[in-house]
Amino acid sequence: MDTLGFWKKLKRPIFAMAPMANVTDAAFRRQFVECSRPGRNGAGAPGVFWTEFVSVEGLLSKGKEKLLVDLWFSEDEHPIVAQIFGSKPDQFETVAAMLAGMGFDGVDINMGCPDASIEKSGAGAALMKHPALAKEIIQAAKRGVRRRGGAARRGGLPVSVKTRIGYSKNEIGTWIPALLEEGLAALIVHLRTRKEMSEVSAHWELMPEIKKLRDRIAPGTLLLGNGDVETLADAHARIKETGIDGVMVGRGVFGNPWFFSGKIPTVREKLLRMAKHAELFERLYRSGKTKQEGKIKNFEVMKKHFKSYCAGFDGAKELRMKLMEAADAAAVGKMVGEFLGMME
Repeated sequence: MDTLGFWKKLKRPIFAMAPMANVTDAAFRRQFVECSRPGRNGAGAPGVFWTEFVSVEGLLSKGKEKLLVDLWFSEDEHPIVAQIFGSKPDQFETVAAMLAGMGFDGVDINMGCPDASIEKSGAGAALMKHPALAKEIIQAAKRGVRRRGGAARRGGLPVSVKTRIGYSKNEIGTWIPALLEEGLAALIVHLRTRKEMSEVSAHWELMPEIKKLRDRIAPGTLLLGNGDVETLADAHARIKETGIDGVMVGRGVFGNPWFFSGKIPTVREKLLRMAKHAELFERLYRSGKTKQEGKIKNFEVMKKHFKSYCAGFDGAKELRMKLMEAADAAAVGKMVGEFLGMME
């Protein structure tokens, strides 16, 4: 049975955008799509997009409508993978079938998030303590993606896992094989333990060992690394050093929808793009004129992006401070216009 799905068609090496709560929403991802079009500064989009992660339990609850907004995507974002988290296999089977019917290209299971509330429910990084349950969840998700008629004819959507190298210590020798034994389409490894969070450098020196395990146990599973990739050059270097299939980039893409081309934008380009980002965010999540009608996100979410766009140039700090007071996209546009006017 073909378990790779869209993954086998991707250009190598593979560059993926990491799923980050309240960051990689539809408005954020759209910036990369727009910058990758001909005539749009010649920049590139990632090989595969990821949604923000969503609770399987929440998607099966009465309040699921509030969560569906985090799974919205445009047709320009394919291939796109929906990331889900939880701790009950039966819920994964049901939700995986749901996602297959929503038009996603793949399903990813979060087994690495260190958020305390998520771990308390037995999900995310907590699954590293329970390999048997993790295996059951993968099996359930794979059953689920095959339940849809169309998906069944294709052998089901590909199922992947994003995880870490261990909970409180390096557990590569036991944890990674447990996952690889389940015939995943792809395994994405954040090269830190849950205990380390992001307080130490990612352990890229361990990736060759992980690759050896992959090559021996599941050579058909694609392997991507994650952690401390700040530039496209970093990504290429990590792939060359380790021989893995690709890299997933997290914080390195903040405020830089040109990341995957290696382009260094001008200050003007960055600020105009920031203003467009704010406009789209407002239109999608606050105007009530789209699929998200009534599913409002607070404009405060945009302010973490302002900090990333406004860095590394004269006057950036002062502009950031002003932007922290912006209540809507119109205010952002006005501030950007005034700043650029002073630069001329």
